Amino acid sequence: MSTSSRTTVRTIGVAVRAMLVFTLTLGVGYTLVVTGIAQLALPWQANGSPVHDAAGDTVGSALIGQAFTDADGDALPEYFQSRPSAAGDGYDGGASSGSNQGPENADLIAAIEERQAAVAELEGVAPSEVPADAVTASGSGLDPHIGPAYALLQVPRVAAARGLDEAEVRSLVEAHIQQRDLGYLGEPRVNVVELNLALDALGS
Repeated sequence: MSTSSRTTVRTIGVAVRAMLVFTLTLGVGYTLVVTGIAQLALPWQANGSPVHDAAGDTVGSALIGQAFTDADGDALPEYFQSRPSAAGDGYDGGASSGSNQGPENADLIAAIEERQAAVAELEGVAPSEVPADAVTASGSGLDPHIGPAYALLQVPRVAAARGLDEAEVRSLVEAHIQQRDLGYLGEPRVNVVELNLALDALGS
């Protein structure tokens, strides 16, 4: 074997050994270390922030919204409603996206007007009283939150549908208002999935 051939073989051997070492170190070892730290320090977040019902069954994630509608897509009156979703058929984690329609888009304007009329009828208020987050999707299409104004708007309907005292349901909403992160980031918000689980527990 010539000197050139031996050099080539050595170079290939070094490259293969380096690839194996780095694959084991960074591809396997690093992943195991980071996963282990996450499971020890932040297990709830590391496992997808799951939420559970009263029976202890996992029913969703605190990070992903859900639609509380019947088979025909009509709002279930006994539940607080989420904001619209443009992700797939609604809150599809595999199709996260907004509508990508601008504020002057005719289809978006028509959809907002249709949603506004539907929410106004459902809640028994004038269309002008319907908050923006009740008729517009979030950028991801997966946002589980609505603003306090939209949550409080739904209190009379939910209380009536469940035969609960309106003040009790209002207190439940107020207890689930999450304030701005670090006191200044974002806006106050209500996680609809968690609120509806608390509502089910309240009525059980």
